[in-house]
Amino acid sequence: MRVAFFLLIGKMAGAIKEIAVAHRYGVSDIVDAYQFTLTMANWLPVTMVGAFSIVLIPALVKARYAGQHERTRFILELQGWIVVLGVLLSIATYLFWPQVLQYTGGNLSAQTKQASLELIHAFAPAVLLTLVIGVCTSRLRAHERHINNLLDSIPALMILAAILVTPGNVSVYPLLWGTLLGYLIQAVWLSALARKADGGNWGWPKPGLQSPQWPMLLNAAGIMLVGQVAMSFVGPLDQMAAASLGSNANATLGYATRLLSLLIGIGAASVGRAALPVLADVQSRGNPAQARSMALKWSALMLMVGTAAVLLGWFLAPWLVKLLFENGAFTAEDTLKVASVLRWGLLQLPFYFGVLILVQLMASQNRYKLMAIIAIGNFSLKACMNVILAPVMGAEGIMLATSLMYLLSYLCYFFAVLKYGATKKTSSA
Repeated sequence: MRVAFFLLIGKMAGAIKEIAVAHRYGVSDIVDAYQFTLTMANWLPVTMVGAFSIVLIPALVKARYAGQHERTRFILELQGWIVVLGVLLSIATYLFWPQVLQYTGGNLSAQTKQASLELIHAFAPAVLLTLVIGVCTSRLRAHERHINNLLDSIPALMILAAILVTPGNVSVYPLLWGTLLGYLIQAVWLSALARKADGGNWGWPKPGLQSPQWPMLLNAAGIMLVGQVAMSFVGPLDQMAAASLGSNANATLGYATRLLSLLIGIGAASVGRAALPVLADVQSRGNPAQARSMALKWSALMLMVGTAAVLLGWFLAPWLVKLLFENGAFTAEDTLKVASVLRWGLLQLPFYFGVLILVQLMASQNRYKLMAIIAIGNFSLKACMNVILAPVMGAEGIMLATSLMYLLSYLCYFFAVLKYGATKKTSSA
């Protein structure tokens, strides 16, 4: 409930930011560039954060029972590697962005590509900040402290502020400076909170592998990274597919995706984010049957919630898009386009909601190899469906492909949990 409360406040800030962006820029080349640059430049750091957070939280939960000195050494070594890796990736992102834009930009207009080249001045340093934010978030979640969900809204608030203080400015700079300042404030704030949660372990980050946590963590992270790379590439894959459809398809898909993420974040993400440290703690106390029972019950409940959300959202989609976005540069025609894409995206909700808790159960059981195999299968289906559906249905086909991917994911995890639980019971007997 705490996670849901913080997420609700954060998502409200995000919704207000989207209203301001729609009013100022509408469905335009600038929004195309922002959506494309955000997704493509963030892909690798978000992938790494996703992979490491899943394996890092159980390790940090175990580290809570170690001595203060051992926990401090592990965290400082972890921070050291994150800083080194983040700096290298930020430099590489900045230097190679023109080539990335050339080979993945598809049919983006010249104005969109130029705006993207300007926006990368914010998103390149944001690579380092994203990694720092991800590790600090994992540290807080390991202590079951979820204030980070509220602080996730800081970049949106800074973009909103940048738009408000620059009336009439339709260049990329309000988005650029708002994004960079938002990530910076979030990273600094989360670092202070994570340090306090870990007992105030002051010290400079220093890369090293002396902590006994590293062998297990690196082995699990390597396996998990394979699956995470596959799943996280869905975002860039969608951007490339949308770019091939022509001008403003990225912007249309982006508005629908961000609106969908608001709906997902308030409900499913709160359960998913809160579940992993709880399930990991139950597993560490030697009660896997209780963890499995909890996960299956919550999964069934979330599946029903998602189904109800689809039925309600299908009818309310045009009204919701009109209420939030139709103003200023965002026209009634844009409302119809975004609402149509949103409806097809809503079909993923039951399966996305239902699978989240099952993913956390598998992570708490260290079933990383199975998770990687399922992720590769999901990505393969998504890639095939994008190729088949996008040329026929446009942006709606991209959303439908995502819904089919989450259907496959839910079925795989559900049967894996049933089979694994049955195997454990038989072996115990």
